[in-house]
Amino acid sequence: MQSGTIRAGIGGWTFEPWEGTFYPDDLPKKRQLEYASRQMPTIEINGTYYSTFKPDTYAKWAAETPDGFVFSLKAIRFATNRRVLGEAGESISRFLESGPAALGEKLGPIVWQFAPTKKFDPQDFEAFLKLLPEKQDSVRLRHVLEVRHPSFVVPEFAALARKYGVAICYAHHFTYPEIADVTADFVYARLQRGEDSVPTAYPPAELDAWAERAKAWTKGGMPGDLPLADGTAKIEARPRDVFVYFIHEGKIRAPHAARAFMERVG
Repeated sequence: MQSGTIRAGIGGWTFEPWEGTFYPDDLPKKRQLEYASRQMPTIEINGTYYSTFKPDTYAKWAAETPDGFVFSLKAIRFATNRRVLGEAGESISRFLESGPAALGEKLGPIVWQFAPTKKFDPQDFEAFLKLLPEKQDSVRLRHVLEVRHPSFVVPEFAALARKYGVAICYAHHFTYPEIADVTADFVYARLQRGEDSVPTAYPPAELDAWAERAKAWTKGGMPGDLPLADGTAKIEARPRDVFVYFIHEGKIRAPHAARAFMERVG
């Protein structure tokens, strides 16, 4: 069976401790994206969660990166940090119309991140999902839900995500719930338990295991050792793109983790 594409990367590209540990000592800051995007096939942009950028900025990012490179974006926080999600339409539209489509084919998944205090309200959450468009300026949009409250670990949440074809972010985190249900035509994982004391953030044996899980996802299956919100649902066995980000803990070593991971998945 044909597989999808596996991409592993990091969060952002500007981080001072990477200078001299990941970036060459003599590399100008203005060339950091150019360099990082040639070491790994994807980067998750966190700045878009806090600020609005213009189309020219997105176009500049696209121009500095090679063919086949993909950015994922954190959606603006004003859309998700609210009591009533069904009222987020204006914030969602403003964000999507601000310029992400200027990335063109380099626009990957858009991550809608929710606060750890936000609980699962099926009716309001469905109202939010109805607001997420499939395209913006003729560019296809892929949506990811990053939820952080244990109330989401229920079959109803997985079923809702599957109904609207959006992915649930699988978070390998010390406190956030782990939800590995496949609900879209791609998989999105954030591996957040790295350690700077480990040269590749995750020990080699753990990277081996994550690489095998990614291969299972990309071939249309599911790893058998990750927790699910709904263990009874059957998913269609079809190739899926897989996005894996080494982020949060072990950040200094995250670029090395991404490269070591990509070596394992070929």
